[in-house]
Amino acid sequence: MSHPLSTIVTMLAGIVVLANTAVFAQPAETAPLQLEAKIPLGDVRGRIDHMAVDLKRQRLFVAELGNGSVGIVDLQNRKLIRRISGLKEPQGVGYEPSTDMLYIANAGDGSVRLFEGNDYKSAGQIELGDDADNIRIDAATSRVFIGYGNGALAVIDPSTHGKVGDVPVKAHPEAFQIDPDTSQIFVNVPDGHGIAVVDRVSQKQIAKWPTHGRGANFPMALDQGRRQVLVIFRAPAELGVFSMTGGKLIATAETCGDADDLFVDAKRARVYVSCGAGFLDVFEPKGVAYRQLARIPTVSGARTSLFVPELDRLIVAVRASPEVPAAIWLYRPLP
Repeated sequence: MSHPLSTIVTMLAGIVVLANTAVFAQPAETAPLQLEAKIPLGDVRGRIDHMAVDLKRQRLFVAELGNGSVGIVDLQNRKLIRRISGLKEPQGVGYEPSTDMLYIANAGDGSVRLFEGNDYKSAGQIELGDDADNIRIDAATSRVFIGYGNGALAVIDPSTHGKVGDVPVKAHPEAFQIDPDTSQIFVNVPDGHGIAVVDRVSQKQIAKWPTHGRGANFPMALDQGRRQVLVIFRAPAELGVFSMTGGKLIATAETCGDADDLFVDAKRARVYVSCGAGFLDVFEPKGVAYRQLARIPTVSGARTSLFVPELDRLIVAVRASPEVPAAIWLYRPLP
């Protein structure tokens, strides 16, 4: 026979769980992101890392780190059309449109492999030495920036495919973002316990922002309209919002765990976070704070994503598991 007090406690606990669940329970048709399609990636094993897009051809490049390959997906026809294999733990991908060139950064041997954008014929290799990672294309200065090693951003001239500089930071750079309105680049440096601000003209670090006891700052995005730098920490799992001028921490909000990508949807004034814990979090600014709109279930391990404003789609990479095959999930923002 159960004790009356324990029965009451159990009932109250159930009410709390239901209340917390109700915050995120939304009908699929009214959720801010609607799953539109699943594109199979075929026999792809292991972790999937970052993605990039060729807008002209509507082709998606998927860094299949654990598989040693990059998948090429036709977004218009929603199918895998090719795979570049023989890579060494590809982490970062970037497409440079003025030279029609695909860049693939490899963690395993520190190389950056180049492939022609039309037929994906090998077009050269840049040796960075160690842990080549995130890639950013800076159209304003016709430069490609690649994070690598124990603390640097390599500066590549796309017209010659040669390295023309290094921007040193204190430890390995994770996500970084280029401010198109200034000469600044903001860099997550989790092992350096901060956010580095570097000048891409002088190629020097000009500031370091503290993270106030938070750690594992991997994803980053810029909100140009609000002049804010948005960062996701994994320890604890939080969104941190910093002023772009001076680096003051102005807001925080709890997020899902193991996040690896973060994007701003300027059209809808929203923020999308993809988490390896198996969720997408959606936020909106509310004054100086950020309010969570929804937590949308995905799949455990699906922590990388790409928001493409020109296509108005959020793309989520789903790694293979006993429950689901490797695939690209396309989400359409609503309304």
